[in-house]
Amino acid sequence: MERWLTEFVKLWVVIDPIGTLPVFLAVTAGMSAASARRVALHGTLVAFLVLLFFILLGQILLTAMDIELSSFQIAGNIVLFLFALTMIFGESKLEEDQKLLRSSDLERAVYPLAIPSIASPGAMLTVMTVTDNAMFSFTEQAETVGQVLIILAMLLVLLLCASRIIAVIGNAGASVISRVMGLILASVAVDGFVKAARVVIAG
Repeated sequence: MERWLTEFVKLWVVIDPIGTLPVFLAVTAGMSAASARRVALHGTLVAFLVLLFFILLGQILLTAMDIELSSFQIAGNIVLFLFALTMIFGESKLEEDQKLLRSSDLERAVYPLAIPSIASPGAMLTVMTVTDNAMFSFTEQAETVGQVLIILAMLLVLLLCASRIIAVIGNAGASVISRVMGLILASVAVDGFVKAARVVIAG
């Protein structure tokens, strides 16, 4: 249970549902309620399919390239740490992803909402590192899929209630929460690096 909770928190932080709210509002500005709901549904579905791809094929890719999982975990946690620093010190999701808006509703659902806001590079990397299983062993893959589904379901609910939530906390509040999440992610990344390094040293 402790491992499951740790992985869930890591996935929650890198997917960052709260930080996605301002992006969603920017993407759906001027849309009807029905169109905004479709964007939320499509964006969440696309993000799930992208993350599912990395959950199912990530281990296969590592094996094909003859890369040890512990080595990938070390590299992954370094990248996650750097990603966490961008969450803390960089532009907010609204400032960063609003630059990438497209005119088409479907394009906006895919980019920047699904990618890179929800299924960010950090999220893609994390679903691979937390799925620490042998190739074609589906137990941990199913566990990670379940965690992602729970988080994305909660995210979808937040997106459908986005206008009300942002009215309460404001874009500044969402930015503060996103930076706090970045600090938590940095701590998780350092912990993961230390544990993976111990495995390499012991091996």
